[in-house]
Amino acid sequence: MHVRPDNPLIVQGDGKVLLETKHPQYEGVRDFLSRFAELETSPEHLHTYRIHPLTLWNAASSGMTKAEIVDGLREWSKFDVPPDVLAQVSETIERYGLVKLLQHPDDRKLLRLEFTTAYVAKLIGQVKTVKELLVEDGKRYLAIQGGHRGIFKQRMLAAGWPVEDLAGFIEGDPLDIQTAEVMKNGKPFLIRDYQRTSADRWFQDGRPAGGNGVIVLPCGAGKTIVAIAAMAKVKQKTLILATNGAAVNQWVREILDKTNLTEGQVGAYTGDTKNIRDVTVATYQILTWRQSKEAQFAHLHLFEDQNWGLIVYDEVHLLPAPVFGATAELQGRRRLGLTATLVREDGREGDVFSLVGPKRFDMAWQSLEEQGFIAEAKCYEVRVGWKNGAALAYEKAREGEKFRLAAVNPAKLEVLDTLLKRHQADNVLVIGTYLDQLHEIARRYKAPLITGETPGPQRDVLFGKFRKGEIKLLIVSKVANFSIDLPDANVAVQVSGSFGSRQEEAQRLGRVLRPKKDGAHFYSLITRETKEQEFAMKRQLFLTEQGYRYYIQEGSN
Repeated sequence: MHVRPDNPLIVQGDGKVLLETKHPQYEGVRDFLSRFAELETSPEHLHTYRIHPLTLWNAASSGMTKAEIVDGLREWSKFDVPPDVLAQVSETIERYGLVKLLQHPDDRKLLRLEFTTAYVAKLIGQVKTVKELLVEDGKRYLAIQGGHRGIFKQRMLAAGWPVEDLAGFIEGDPLDIQTAEVMKNGKPFLIRDYQRTSADRWFQDGRPAGGNGVIVLPCGAGKTIVAIAAMAKVKQKTLILATNGAAVNQWVREILDKTNLTEGQVGAYTGDTKNIRDVTVATYQILTWRQSKEAQFAHLHLFEDQNWGLIVYDEVHLLPAPVFGATAELQGRRRLGLTATLVREDGREGDVFSLVGPKRFDMAWQSLEEQGFIAEAKCYEVRVGWKNGAALAYEKAREGEKFRLAAVNPAKLEVLDTLLKRHQADNVLVIGTYLDQLHEIARRYKAPLITGETPGPQRDVLFGKFRKGEIKLLIVSKVANFSIDLPDANVAVQVSGSFGSRQEEAQRLGRVLRPKKDGAHFYSLITRETKEQEFAMKRQLFLTEQGYRYYIQEGSN
């Protein structure tokens, strides 16, 4: 066995990869691992990654080769990489592209399957969940009905066979979308190199291999601009799905500011307005609304109302289950997913891969920070103790109640006092999950509060005042987790979160990542030695993988 003690990696036989965080090459090796493995635990000195089939297939679809992975593991490992692991990596990643889905040359109702070998075809024919979807296509071929395109890919992935979909797309109604040369403020509109590259990787010059998939970029990196560049390539009617009404308004503003489209061509479809235009921006909430659990979804018809050439899924990691169902029926339309993280708390990353498409492009957050495209951010975990006998109440509480008690610990308010005095000249967001806690904070500091119950127009007014600097402190609930453009916010204080949600942690940090001269600060207030501290470690995983480190600070005793 070759032993290289100066290397930072240990690859175990079970597929786990251990990385020393104090190693001089840590950052480069971390970026290498994050392209094809998932971070599982991140204690201070040794991070644990696991190689999954889906992470390998996403790596393959974004251009990473088997040789890059195998050679990199060998180069950085302290010991010889277990042969079983190398074999598993090779066999798994090579499965991407063994099964292709093609347009049928003679029958428009069918899609033809192409296999690299007869042996692969035989194995696919033996998959029980897939067998019922297969159709004899002459003596030499197998096919599926066009309407089964989505469910076929879902079932194949579940069986360990990622399908490369080359069946092409229905052409939507034409729309002459061009990017603007000058924005409304008179400044030139420039698309950054990585934004243009990501749109190119997604579109692939209009070939059937492109036109579907996911772009992964940090909050503040301009995912909206990527979508506008993609729309300008497709030049067809476009439906955009966003997380809430404020995000819809933001999309409409950006499109009108950065393209040649007029107000008569861009519409919002929300609970308040129902304008279907050449480019329509809708909320996930309106599409999944129904009068009762037994009723039909009243607005899913929006997918079929127009001959859309492109559907954009903003924050695709939040795609609701009913929209997955509709997306399975829309495999003939071009699809673009945008997200800061492919992590889904419901474990349906495979459905994003199958139905929206594989990862086409991503870029490490730290890389964009180093280039000045997002703010340099420092993350702090501030550990807070109990006061006035609250620790005893916590110990006596039911297990299901302990997290909430730790999250709304009143002692956090004294720590918040200190932080707000420290940052009184800054633009501060206080973000939380529990409304009683947020109302108390709003009263304590006489600051405006935005929750899910705040009417859309009032939200827009408050966000607008914050952008202009008329408000320096804004208290926000989970509604501000997603797609809110607050470019001058440079401090975020998270007083409570949703259990171990990695995606929420990433989105909340994203609220302060717009480029700014003096960087950004992200504080997470955690009650010491409680369920909240356990969940905090899980929440921080994704950001740790992106290169952020949490500095531990002690708050009150």
